[in-house]
Amino acid sequence: MRTHRLPGPGSLDDIVAGTEDMPTPGPTQLLIKAKAASINRRDLLITTGRYPLPARPDVIPLSDGAGEVVGIGDAVRRFSVGDRVTASYWPRWISGPLRAEVIDQLGCTSDGWLAEYVLIDEAAAVCIPDHLSYAEAAALPCAGVTAWNALTRPGTLTAGQTVLVLGTGDVSVFTAQLAKVMGCRVIATTSSAAKAERLREIGVDEVVDYAATPEWSKEVRALTGGAGVDLVVETQGPATFGQSLRAASAYAKICLLWVVSEKPEAITITEDDLSGSLATIWREFVGNRSDLEALCRAVAAHRIRPIVDRVFGFDEAIAAYRSYRDEGSFGKVVIEVG
Repeated sequence: MRTHRLPGPGSLDDIVAGTEDMPTPGPTQLLIKAKAASINRRDLLITTGRYPLPARPDVIPLSDGAGEVVGIGDAVRRFSVGDRVTASYWPRWISGPLRAEVIDQLGCTSDGWLAEYVLIDEAAAVCIPDHLSYAEAAALPCAGVTAWNALTRPGTLTAGQTVLVLGTGDVSVFTAQLAKVMGCRVIATTSSAAKAERLREIGVDEVVDYAATPEWSKEVRALTGGAGVDLVVETQGPATFGQSLRAASAYAKICLLWVVSEKPEAITITEDDLSGSLATIWREFVGNRSDLEALCRAVAAHRIRPIVDRVFGFDEAIAAYRSYRDEGSFGKVVIEVG
């Protein structure tokens, strides 16, 4: 089978293509013919050594993918050959809070999806909704689950409230799609007229041009009659965090999804940012298998189709990484594997 491996921290050019023997599933493992894999921001950080969790040397990259089960171990009970599956970002985290003993990530501490065949323990796998293509399903484990948890944690959101998303990256677009089917008003920021139009096409109610309006938080507050939004899904920090706080209502919730960047940055919050705010700030680190299963049920029930922006071939993996890094996407950048 064809593979890509990352020898160690360096650059995108250090990702090595090769061929290997097809693996054999152990007693509780699934052998999956990978069909598609998608890139997340953490995958860029892993290549440069900026990710908080050190990657295993020579790891097969990418946490997110989808494919068809073509072989099973003798003890497998949850799946059969022919099932269409994806896998949890944290393959050993099934439910409850994240604990030290289940800290393991596909494409980081264990082999991921950038190979023609992958081995996944059946405990990590989830069947994908029937209406999704493999490329669409490859958007679910990281960006999809992160968006889902940002919106659905207890007490986070009710229908009729207003959600602010920043930019048009994979998490922001997925958050907008989910928030709309939950009955919420969605405001988004972008600097592109073309992307603003696409945001409106997926149901976003208001779009703020942050290039034309550098103090975009004021425009967001104006669009809410001065009250501010009920939930900010903060994907662009640290630099944007002060404005996110200023755009939020007094008792808003702010889901802070990013504080690690390719270059170290500091979060700066002034007294003015904090004055008058009783906002609750919390973090999400994707989620567990139970969260992925809940997302898949919602996606199936509402026939949601994750947005795939660009698709690359398996031999174009490095070009796909560069495109994700340099070109700005509307939704997911996907690599078709087979």
